[in-house]
Amino acid sequence: MRSKVLMDGGDVCTQSQFIWPIQFVWVWYSRVIKGDPSTPQLSTQGFGQSLEHGNKSQDSGIAEMEELPVPHNIKISNITCDSFKISWDMDSKSKDRITHYFIDLNKKENKNSNKFKHKDVPTKLVAKAVPLPMTVRGHWFLSPRTEYTVAVQTASKQVDGDYVVSEWSEIIEFCTADYSKVHLTQLLEKAEVIAGRMLKLSVFYRNQHKEYFDYIREHHGNAMQPSVKDNSGSHGSPISGKLEGIFFSCNTEFNTGKPPQDSPYGRYRYEIAAEKLFNPNTNLYFGDFYCMYTAYHYVILVIAPVGSPGDEFCKQRLPQLNIKDNKFLTCDEEDGVMVYHHAQDVILEVIYTDPVDLSLGTVAEITGHQLMSLSTANAKKDPSCKTCNISVGR
Repeated sequence: MRSKVLMDGGDVCTQSQFIWPIQFVWVWYSRVIKGDPSTPQLSTQGFGQSLEHGNKSQDSGIAEMEELPVPHNIKISNITCDSFKISWDMDSKSKDRITHYFIDLNKKENKNSNKFKHKDVPTKLVAKAVPLPMTVRGHWFLSPRTEYTVAVQTASKQVDGDYVVSEWSEIIEFCTADYSKVHLTQLLEKAEVIAGRMLKLSVFYRNQHKEYFDYIREHHGNAMQPSVKDNSGSHGSPISGKLEGIFFSCNTEFNTGKPPQDSPYGRYRYEIAAEKLFNPNTNLYFGDFYCMYTAYHYVILVIAPVGSPGDEFCKQRLPQLNIKDNKFLTCDEEDGVMVYHHAQDVILEVIYTDPVDLSLGTVAEITGHQLMSLSTANAKKDPSCKTCNISVGR
């Protein structure tokens, strides 16, 4: 089949960004955007299938020619948060005529969405034919921890600029990965820039409703149990939906040196001496850095007893911090006494990975207000903030 491909932009990647010398360009099917009646509408079965139907439509640019080999047995490997390798098998017939590969990529979650929204327009990547597998990398169209569908066709560029193309391959599904330690280290370095000076603290605290603490006493033998972290923060964070822990706060008011009286999480507060949770027998990890479309920035830290399951989980996935020397939360011994400090200019969210017995601290009602608007439960990160985003998928 012969079909003219519209290339509305120039190259968007340099060759140095790829393992193989691939040049990708955005290709938008403008007739779909404009609603050209000669082009079938996007189906609910995925963009790959709809484009295949489009190639079989009454497009005046199609002419009967010797068919190019159709990719099959597609394999996706080496998946990261913003890249993957792709390879496939194909018959040797007419293989030497192939000059390009067309790769159609679509977020699986968007395949039934409004086709006129910009984000739902199928993305076609055009790659020069190179040895397989080849690497597809690009944070502008790949997001971490996201399901995608992909289909491939082979193409032969003609002297007039048109392309002879094969049939589309089968549609393959895959999911991108979480942020790696390298990506988290980049977030860590950005968070360090705005952390500010260190203030003293003496307790960790956790606000909940009275019913929560009653339930812990009655059903869990007085011990607060770790639960799976929600999906707040960076979409690529490896701890969201996976790490089990108990949420604590530690920020203090500048003028009093004590925890604030207001809280978004409940009118009853459990306070525990800092040394009970954070000491030389624990490890400290950086988990995330984010904001919620406000001026406030949040840093998630994880405290895990050495050798615990939580410690092993974090050791594989998160940057470890020196408990005596970091920009966010420290503990050190001075004159035989443990002294604790926290960063002033970020809000720290501390996750402790082991159960905590209520008898180690105290529960009391706060005198301030329950400010629900400040809750970060399942909060979505602002992807446009230059302070807390890095150049990978959000």
